[in-house]
Amino acid sequence: MKSSERFIRCSDALVRILESEGVKFIFGHPGEQILPFYDALKNSPIKHILMRHEQGAAHAADGYARVSGNFGVCVASAGPGALNLVMGIATAYKDSIPLIVITGDVPTQLEGDNVFQEIDTVDIFKPITLKTFNIQNGEDGILKLKEAVKMIKYGKKGPVYLNFPKDILNSHINESLLNYDVRYQPKTDFREINDAIELIKSSKRPLILAGAGIIWSGGVEKFRSFVEKVRIPVVTTYHARGVLSEDNPLSLGMVGLRGTEAANFAGRNCDVLIALGSRFSERTTVGLGDCKIIHVNIDENVLMGDIKILGNIGAFLKEIENIETQKWIDNLQNYPKYHEINIDYAEIPIKPQKAVAEILDASEDSTIVNDAGSHTTWVTLLKKVLRPSSLIFSGGFGPMGYGVPAAVGASLANLKKSVVVITGDGGFQMTSQELATVAQEKLPIVICIINNESLGIIKQWQETFYKGGFQVELENPDFLQLAKSYHINAERVDSPGDVFKAVKEALKLKKPYLIDVMVDKEEMIPLPKVVP
Repeated sequence: MKSSERFIRCSDALVRILESEGVKFIFGHPGEQILPFYDALKNSPIKHILMRHEQGAAHAADGYARVSGNFGVCVASAGPGALNLVMGIATAYKDSIPLIVITGDVPTQLEGDNVFQEIDTVDIFKPITLKTFNIQNGEDGILKLKEAVKMIKYGKKGPVYLNFPKDILNSHINESLLNYDVRYQPKTDFREINDAIELIKSSKRPLILAGAGIIWSGGVEKFRSFVEKVRIPVVTTYHARGVLSEDNPLSLGMVGLRGTEAANFAGRNCDVLIALGSRFSERTTVGLGDCKIIHVNIDENVLMGDIKILGNIGAFLKEIENIETQKWIDNLQNYPKYHEINIDYAEIPIKPQKAVAEILDASEDSTIVNDAGSHTTWVTLLKKVLRPSSLIFSGGFGPMGYGVPAAVGASLANLKKSVVVITGDGGFQMTSQELATVAQEKLPIVICIINNESLGIIKQWQETFYKGGFQVELENPDFLQLAKSYHINAERVDSPGDVFKAVKEALKLKKPYLIDVMVDKEEMIPLPKVVP
């Protein structure tokens, strides 16, 4: 060993790399096998956010990534800790959310002996991550973390998983390895760009399908300028809502299962569809007809259509010229861009759609975090999204309990903005322990529980298709007392007008607050006008 060489612990090196990448928060829950990493984190400017469950850590990292535009980081220990991350990692994978996921594991000398908390987490995570790394030594760990960061910064988005045995976290590596540059070059293929340009020029009814890849590419402003220049109408996927403000005349709203009439008419009548940074999920394609498709995406695994362009969306946008679309745009103005939902009710308890409308009106420019349940449909139908990442929701996986922990990450990503969670009484109880995190961090999060004392949407499906509800009625705790036990102020409302007032007053406090909104138990969501 040369006298000038310096060696540092692998865990310290990992933290140094994350610091150099601008990581500000790590969401996690400590356990025995990840303790060397936590020891390294003690002296770091990176703030660790102690979640009360590892699922919450993954959802919080996910929420942070969606709002900040940067990758999120979550950590857990071996065995149970790692497996508790699975729900949140699957959620991020389905929605292409960039996460670095780090777990500790049993020491290498014990691997394969079926020791305490040993399980093959690498194979478990493979189907729900872009890539998994089972780290073999300290040097390997440093290089793989650098590779993981490059992948999700410059390639397709999603979680990358790194599993570190405890002895490797404690091992020492040459400090010079921190300066090693891992190269990563995403594949591109623009061979069909001229065919795409000619097809768009010849079209009479072109339509842009905007996906969340526009957000992750950092191209929102470029996209907005492009749309104004070429004058092509836009429909969006759920996660791209707001890439073009929904009050823009060229925005037709979301397309597909819960899409607007204008968006679905355009989707079924366009002659050329320009899909940018989206994948064609079954909930999107129900709003599309038979047309030529130009698909631009950085992920070759999702490319489909007549013309496939593998690469960055920004590079594609530079190539498109002005075309004549005014007649097509004028025709689309005959179809409503917003859902017509009646909220003119005075009944007590309040109708859920009326409650959601009042929450949205009172929230103004707050970030809305949506959970899973019947309230989700009301939010989707009633919310006008003016900026990207202002409405976040797990669309591809839809786990109950996403709302509160995701709001933790969303709030930390932008502490200047208030965050409003809209959740159901069922979903809230999946991760209600994260109230402790909200309180400990003093986050300005307003949690609105749409309380119908049941698993509302499942009850509706049972009554519609299975001749009656079964095991969907909830005997709820007193949510106000629960909130107060975490030192969070709370109130209960059930009347039109009172919901708006409660949310408005809660937001002024800039503190954690819970509102239990008692709603009509029998009100059902409207069935979609289009079905898969």
